[in-house]
Amino acid sequence: MFRFRHCVMVAAIALAAIAVGACGGEDSDESTELTVMSFNIYGGGVNSGKTDLADTAAAIEAADADIVGVQETRGESRPCTANVCPAAGPSIAQDLADELGYEVYEQTAENDALWANAILSRYPIGESTPNDTGVEIDVDGRSVHMFNVHLDDSPYGPYQLLDIDYGGFPALSTEQAAIKWAQRTRGPALDLLFEDMDAAGDADATFVTGDFNEPSGLDWTEEAVTEGGYQPIEVDWPTTRAITDRGFVDTYREIHPDPVADPAFTWTPSGDPDDEFDHHDRIDFVLAKAEDGLEVTGASIVGESKQAAEIVSKPWPSDHRASVATVQF
Repeated sequence: MFRFRHCVMVAAIALAAIAVGACGGEDSDESTELTVMSFNIYGGGVNSGKTDLADTAAAIEAADADIVGVQETRGESRPCTANVCPAAGPSIAQDLADELGYEVYEQTAENDALWANAILSRYPIGESTPNDTGVEIDVDGRSVHMFNVHLDDSPYGPYQLLDIDYGGFPALSTEQAAIKWAQRTRGPALDLLFEDMDAAGDADATFVTGDFNEPSGLDWTEEAVTEGGYQPIEVDWPTTRAITDRGFVDTYREIHPDPVADPAFTWTPSGDPDDEFDHHDRIDFVLAKAEDGLEVTGASIVGESKQAAEIVSKPWPSDHRASVATVQF
């Protein structure tokens, strides 16, 4: 809700007019600035054999994030395959929140939209949505809906288009086939997310963060194919498209619209971009919209080096880089 200061007429008519005028000016100029981050923390370090959360907390502090959508708060099961890999062990979300002095909401539901997720916030966290994909957050009296997802990585469309084996799924050669497989893989998760958005209703601002395990059509453009050589073909990937069709903006591309100049790969800092058995891409997002419009004032990738990210934090603790955006609404 918007906040309005209550002006009381306690003196002469002239003084009252001044007070009311000043109050109205504050209302018209009032806006909220918020920094939101999406961060896959690689099992909280468990997957790489680490137990210290200091590096993960340092990355969040470097981004100065107010709200963080976290993925992989638990480790991977053993064995872990492309087709079967449930989360295992305890969540480190509370420990990470304690390290930062944040509130935390653990998204413990087991469904297609989640895989060991949590939401961290400097602001009070309220009710959660029926499918556990989001919460309401009170930001100085204004209502913010924060949704955080971690979508299925198998089959993985870029690998299919490049004939990189992952889970035994067929190779693909066309945009239409890639879209069809992506919808089949992540459509059920989108259904849950959209059910929760509809149930939550209106808010002053709404965010979707997540490891989508699917790129964006804003990156797989004709220019990215012909000029950058980053992608094999042009694809308007359906998951981000479905969310932006609901009025959300891709915050990173609002500030950095050229995918050739700023490819902004979040997958992966763990290997060489020329690795023939992998494909680097931007699959971690902060999407945003506001009831009365918003302005994206900054957006960055957070990672291990200036060559790969606008915000650097070392040592880097994850196999994903993070995405962060600052908006005013």
